[in-house]
Amino acid sequence: MPDAVSVDGLEKTYRSGLFRPTTVHALQGVDLALEPGRVFGLLGPNGAGKTTLVKVLLGIVQASAGTATLFGTPVTDHQARQRVGYLPEKHTFPELLTARQMLDVYGQMGRVPAEHRATRIPDLLDKVGLSAQAERKIGTFSKGMLQRVGLAQALMNSPDLLFLDEPTDGVDPVGRRAIRDLLVWLRDEGTTIFINSHLLSEVEKVCGEVAIMNEGQLVKQGAISELTAVEREYRLVCTALPDDLPEAVHQRITPLDNETAPEGLRSWRVASDTRTDLNALIDTLRAHDVEIEAIDPVRRSLEDYFIDVVSPPAA
Repeated sequence: MPDAVSVDGLEKTYRSGLFRPTTVHALQGVDLALEPGRVFGLLGPNGAGKTTLVKVLLGIVQASAGTATLFGTPVTDHQARQRVGYLPEKHTFPELLTARQMLDVYGQMGRVPAEHRATRIPDLLDKVGLSAQAERKIGTFSKGMLQRVGLAQALMNSPDLLFLDEPTDGVDPVGRRAIRDLLVWLRDEGTTIFINSHLLSEVEKVCGEVAIMNEGQLVKQGAISELTAVEREYRLVCTALPDDLPEAVHQRITPLDNETAPEGLRSWRVASDTRTDLNALIDTLRAHDVEIEAIDPVRRSLEDYFIDVVSPPAA
């Protein structure tokens, strides 16, 4: 099965100005592969090239060099977009139409058969929590409601690949939770979801894999759990440490005073060079009657990792 998204050596150069032309290298040799059925997040500061990459994948902008395909079909072929749904960041819909009418119009433009629209529209409005507003005019919707009806619009053609640009921007916590649940359901149904977002906390909750762009280049890509792991450090929750523990063990365990733990337990940060070394330390604790509640790899937040990647090195 071909990748849902495949990008190889993608370049995009913009030129502007007549008398003193300037050149902007928006994309510089981008390589990307996204397997079907994943929820993927594209991250990067403003001007990193994220929007340009999405526009190339959607056939809105033509690349200067390189290749890009969706499910094996070149993005320059209009057939590639038949399996795609898209919600742009700054979308507008006809304000005099009701939510149901708007979805019907967009379904017609997407060549969704009438009999399918008749069942698809109420189902989608229910999934985005807008069933009660089906006959309400779009012009009266709040920003959060516009985001949710926009997501319904993007799903009208039952896409295999869904592009979302800031899908939870302006949505209240309840609405964000509903959208996250919907994205998880779509993923479980086999839909590939490509999210372009600045809301890293939201990305961290729903995406399994992310890529970080900076200055037109893809600088990091991988599973969030791998990227945010702190090498060879662990969080240990256990009963009190006895005084007769070897000094070498005490030196490798640091209390986490800013973390709460269940009554009678403490949280500690443990440093360990190898898995064998970690297990030997645990054996030593158990031999001294220390009861262990949990031991987990220490992880940074996705936001902390992102800042480390895109921030310039200190002079």
